Order: sequence, then C-alpha cells, then structure tokens
Amino acid sequence: MVKPIQHILIANRGEIAHRIIRTAQRMGIRTTAIYSDPDADLPYVRASRQAIRLPGTSAAETYLDQDLLLNIARKQGADAIHPGYGFLSEQAAFAKKCAETGLRFIGPNARAIASMGSKSEAKAIMEEHDVPTIPGYRGADQTPGRFQQEAENMGFPVLVKAAAGGGGKGMRIVRKPEELSKTIQSAKREAKAAFGDDELLLERYFESARHIEFQIFGDQHGNVIHLLERECTIQRRYQKVLEESPSPVLSADDRKAMGAAAVRAAKALNYDNAGTVEFIYVGPGAFYFLEVNTRLQVEHPVTEAITGLDLVQWQIEVAEGRRLQLTQADIKSQGYALQCRLYAEDPHQDFLPDSGPIHYWHTPEITGLRYDSSVESGSEISIHYDPMIAKIIAHGPDRATAHRRMRSALHQLSCLGPKTNQQLLAAILEDPGFQKGDYDTHYLKNKKESLLSAQAPGEDMLAIALVCAGRWHQRQQKKSLLAHIPSGWRNNRSQGQLESYRIGEQDFSVSYRRDGHHMHIDIGEYRTTLRILSFADHQLRVEQDGRQNQYPLFIRDNKAWIQLSAGRVLRIDLTPRFPDVSEVATDKGYTAPMPGQVIQVLVADGQEVRAGTPLLILTSMKMENTIEAHSAGKVDAVHVEAGEQVAAGTTLITMTKNETIHAV
Repeated sequence: MVKPIQHILIANRGEIAHRIIRTAQRMGIRTTAIYSDPDADLPYVRASRQAIRLPGTSAAETYLDQDLLLNIARKQGADAIHPGYGFLSEQAAFAKKCAETGLRFIGPNARAIASMGSKSEAKAIMEEHDVPTIPGYRGADQTPGRFQQEAENMGFPVLVKAAAGGGGKGMRIVRKPEELSKTIQSAKREAKAAFGDDELLLERYFESARHIEFQIFGDQHGNVIHLLERECTIQRRYQKVLEESPSPVLSADDRKAMGAAAVRAAKALNYDNAGTVEFIYVGPGAFYFLEVNTRLQVEHPVTEAITGLDLVQWQIEVAEGRRLQLTQADIKSQGYALQCRLYAEDPHQDFLPDSGPIHYWHTPEITGLRYDSSVESGSEISIHYDPMIAKIIAHGPDRATAHRRMRSALHQLSCLGPKTNQQLLAAILEDPGFQKGDYDTHYLKNKKESLLSAQAPGEDMLAIALVCAGRWHQRQQKKSLLAHIPSGWRNNRSQGQLESYRIGEQDFSVSYRRDGHHMHIDIGEYRTTLRILSFADHQLRVEQDGRQNQYPLFIRDNKAWIQLSAGRVLRIDLTPRFPDVSEVATDKGYTAPMPGQVIQVLVADGQEVRAGTPLLILTSMKMENTIEAHSAGKVDAVHVEAGEQVAAGTTLITMTKNETIHAV
C-alpha cells in the first residue's frame, strides 16, 4: 500500500541535508532541518522551511542523539526521517526505533543494515550467495596471538579492518609480522571510538587493485536492480577523493558479471532502498566483495548524472511503498561523469584537516557542471565534523569532455580561507596517467609529491606583488584626507616604499613605487610592473607585460589569500615592522598541528625518548594522528591530558633535546 510522505525530518547537516531539501521541496514535501551551534549560519538551515537547534557542538550531543531527534520529529509532526549519509544512516537500532515510533526511515530495513553492520557477517552472507569474497580471517577469537597466526598463514601484507565500520576508520596495512600487534591496538582503539565496536578482521592485501562499486536499489516488493558502476580508486586515507563512471577499465563482460553479483548481494539481504555494493578489482574477471554501504553514498551524483535519475526521490518513493518504475533493461549510461571532493585539508602535510572561515567562495557556471555544497562566503568549517566542503560533478557525452569541464571548474572555483586539496585535484586531472585511466589505489601515495610540485617559475613572487598592489589599492580607496595624493607617496621619487611579507616560514622584502598608473615592484631579484585595472568583489584585475589577468584576492587586516593558476591558493601575511615578542615561538615545544581532541598521552614528565617515539594521539575531523618525537631528548612537561580539546598551535609537550640518547 502506498502511503505518501508529507513531512521529513532531515537527520543530518551540510551539503547532504541541502541536497535532500531540494528534492523534497520539488516533490511538495515539507522539511524540518536540524543544526548544531557551529552550523547555525550554514545555507542548508535557511533552505529548509523550518530548522530546529540542537544545543551543543559535538556530534555525540547533537546529530547522533537518537532520542533527541525522534522527539523533535514527533513534536514537529514529521512522518519520516531521512538520515543522509554518515551519522545515523547505517545504525540499525535507529531504523528500528523509527519504525517503532511510527516514523518511516528513508533507507533500507533494519535487518539489512544490521546484517551489513558487521563485515564478518556480511562476508558470510556473500559467500552463501555466490558473491566472490577476499581470502581472510573473521572470528570471535580476537586475541593478538590468533591474529598473528592467521596473518602468518595468509602471508603478508595483510589488511586490518574494523568489522563494524567504513570510511577508512580502524583500517591499517601491515607488511611486517613485528608491526601487527601495535597496529591491532591502534585499530581497535580507533574502531571503538568511531563505531562503539572494536571487533577486527584480517584480509589478504592486494598491492595493486582498483575500487569499483555498484549502485543498487530495491523496493518493498522484492524488486532489485543495479544502476551501473562508479570507479572510486583514487583515495587518501582509505577515503575517496575522485569518482567517475563508467570505469575506464571494465569490459562489458566484467561489468555484467559485477552488476549481477551486486544484485545477488542485494537480494540476499531483501534490500529495499538505496545502497552500494563495493568490490576490489584486480584484473579481467577477478573481483572480490568488499562491503555493502546501506545508505546513499557521497558519490551518488555521479550515478544521477549518467542515468538522469534523482536517487533521493527514488529513496522517498520506495519508503512510501511504491514499486521501482524501471527494470534492469531500462538502465543505460548516458555519457560520462566524474566527481571531485573538495576537502578542507593540507595535502602537503599528509592531508591534515583544516578549519576556519571561508572568506570568499565562488563557483563558475559551466555547462554540465553541478556543485553540491552548503557553504558560502563567510561560512565556517568546524573542527567537529568531516572536512568535506563541496562536491564538484562534471558530466559530458564522453570522458574527455567531462574531464575538460572538470579541469575548467577546478581552475576557476575559489575557496579562500582554509587550506584545501583544490590544487591537487586540478593536478590529477592534468596527469597523463589519470587521463588514460591508468591508476590503482596507490595512485596518490605514489604521485602526490610530483602532482603538488608543479608550479610556474616566479609564481610566489607574483603572488606577493599582487597582494602588495591589492593592499595599496585598498588603502587608496579608503583615504579621506589628501585623497589626491597616492598612498605611499614620498617626495624622493627614486626611493621605493618598503614592506615585508611572509609565506609560511619564509620572509620577503618588497620595494614598490608608483609611476602614473603603473606600480613597479621589486622582490629581491624579481621585478615586475603592474597596472591595476580594478579590484572589486574580491577580484583583482591587473595588466602585466601587455596581458590582462584576474585573480581572486581576499585581504583582511595583515592577512591575504590569493588564488593563482590551477586552483593554487597562497596565504600571504604582512609582517609587522615591530613584531610582538610574546608571539615568538620556542623550538622546545610540540604544538597541535590542527584543532582537535587529545585521545591518549603516551609519555610522562621526565621520560627520555628517542626520535620517532610516539608522544600522544590527537584526533580531529574523525581522523587519528600520532605526534612523534622529531629527535632524542627528555620530556620536560606534558601540558595536556586525555580528553582535552585543543586549538591549533597549542603547546602539547615541551622537551630538552639530547642527540646522544640512542635508547630508552
């Protein structure tokens, strides 16, 4: 029986909440959004007809509080809950509570979620239904000795995985027997923190493989189909960075075989909504089941682009009791699509997440381009949630056209503020190996440095010159007294105005002087002449050597962010003439490289350590990072404790170096 949904509580945040709101409103369905204190000003909150505040900041006290969300849904008169992805989307207990409360859970049934919630149980189910699985160990005996025995029987390298999780949490590659015990401890701790369950499993690890998944959809009447594949091989920290479809390596026979296996997997679960069956692909005819994600995926827009379907609408219709309107024979690929995930992170620092305000946000309008985000200029990237800023989706009649559109978008999109992976994404699109489809899951590990190293000669000097010119123009526009005299004017025209700028830890001395409409700038041996044509709406347009170019530029106080070629953004600081002595950093301290929470302190006051000794474990934006000693020495003091929230730059541990210490 079909029961139309009238009112959906969206139990999520950010871009996926915004995405669900758009479809629901188009279908004439009322929505209620929820928001934590850090999210109060994000666009998705305003997009919904109404939004309810969840007092607090952390996920545990807001978006993961099941009883709180169910109470809000009842109070607001909602008849359905859409969990989006992440958070509660794969919590069988939450889906069951929704049903018991009379709310429809817009996702698969609780039994299917529970079955796939354990990777061990999932693997057993797949084996029973003739779905190829990776050789490995899963079992109740979770002792280090049993893991050691199974790994040695299997042969190294092996992959340690959290049985209850996904997204790379609790996942480690172990290549040497002596590394297994320590890795098991770390993986268990991370799995317990992320999923509340520290059960692990072991699998054979393939050194060269691809990650290919199939979108599945089922209804409540026993119908199941797949909506083709997505190639998700390019990853960092086991999390996807770029997805495309069709896969550049699958033959028609492999596509047919993998799609059939995905449907068998779904039918084994009596699956009744959106989901994804993930495979590892190691060559023609050789693929193995990885897991079923019992939810809508982050990369679902790729499938929407090549099929022309709205998967959120399908989710809602299936939850209403409607039958799937298409059969497997109806599903055809329309062209090519790919998605890039824009993250607030620093690829140069092992993808450490970043946070802070987005000072300037701009997305270019290009045929075939779609942007899924819920940020705008002034939005804050919080330390409490995943660092993804936006998804950029390009579609075209063929792979080359889609890639060209994506390259153009990555060169023109502006996100000035937190560090992002935009430059890396642009470099991937330019890489001949990627363009040929020649890559595996180690692509970023092997090529990241070369992808990030390419930049035009003198680009940093040009950036400083542009910032200097932009600052001069701003000062000139703000003048109220003696407005006819240019800013920086002096009666000795041969002597330049002096300023000092800093990029990272490097300082640059700048001399500039005005000559009519032109600005002559010297930075060491670098010399250039610029003519400022305009500077408005954070876009600086200049003429240089007979060429006009426009650069996104945001200036606030003594800080500036400027975007150059290929999506590269530089932060450039004006160095004060009289620096604050209190801000001088000591070389004795280990500071937090990012805002986060201290999970565990591994050393004590007075302890002697050697280079590489783990000092403490810090987590931020769901990722765990171990701070290690750079050199041998003695711990003077530990300044933080487990559970403490710290800001970026907080002194964690102070030490006295002693290069003669060789053992602890």
